[in-house]
Amino acid sequence: MVEKKTYINGLKINYKLLGSGQPILILHGWGSSSNSWEEVGEILSKEYKVLIPDLPGFGKSSVPFKTWSLKGYADFVLKFSKNLGISQFHLLGHSFGGRVAIKFAILHPEKIKKLILCNAAGIKLEPGIKTRFLFFLSQIGNAIFSKRHLVRFKDGAKNLYYFFLKNKDYVKANGVMKEIMKEVIKEDLLPQLPEITNQTLIIWGKEDKILPSKYAFLFKEKIKNSKLVIIPKVDHSPNLEAPEKLSQIVSNFLNPV
Repeated sequence: MVEKKTYINGLKINYKLLGSGQPILILHGWGSSSNSWEEVGEILSKEYKVLIPDLPGFGKSSVPFKTWSLKGYADFVLKFSKNLGISQFHLLGHSFGGRVAIKFAILHPEKIKKLILCNAAGIKLEPGIKTRFLFFLSQIGNAIFSKRHLVRFKDGAKNLYYFFLKNKDYVKANGVMKEIMKEVIKEDLLPQLPEITNQTLIIWGKEDKILPSKYAFLFKEKIKNSKLVIIPKVDHSPNLEAPEKLSQIVSNFLNPV
């Protein structure tokens, strides 16, 4: 494995390069980095050329200068592949990286050989009773903390709200990354899923508590040319919990016997 750097629109981008052969581009989840996919990368590099960037705002890559939309990250993937001289590649996205991969597949299907979505985000979660109640409280809070003498407490109250929603990613995010997260999750990709034309593998940890496996079946239903594999006894990150099993599933899909 070698770690390299490139520059895209003035941003320093760190990435890992492993193996040779057909290229596979792996997009990690929110708050993570290329490090979380090292073990899978090492296994897949026996057959493929594996590229794992630290997405802008994560790992050793620069933070975007302004608020990016989901399309902004899809545009980044296009420019990254062009910078490295890769005209077509397999694309694997996990969680937030899955959300980006979906958007990229809709915008640039000709660039993807095969698409792999691993515990992918992108479908707006149905709010439960607790979430609806907290949202009601947030509306009241917005009115209260908008008053001039209380406005300085607004950010702290907002962080507390997201903490109770168990959205620790928002609480941990700083500066422009908070705004990027809000912008990215605004877009519900469910209506756009039928636009995906690439052959697609959907992989899901059955015990995922962040994105329950019921969403995997929605992906399978909406993406026409797709196959679903559920991994038992695995939570949200198969790449960390079962890297060998995940790598085997990916390899079987990319190179069926």
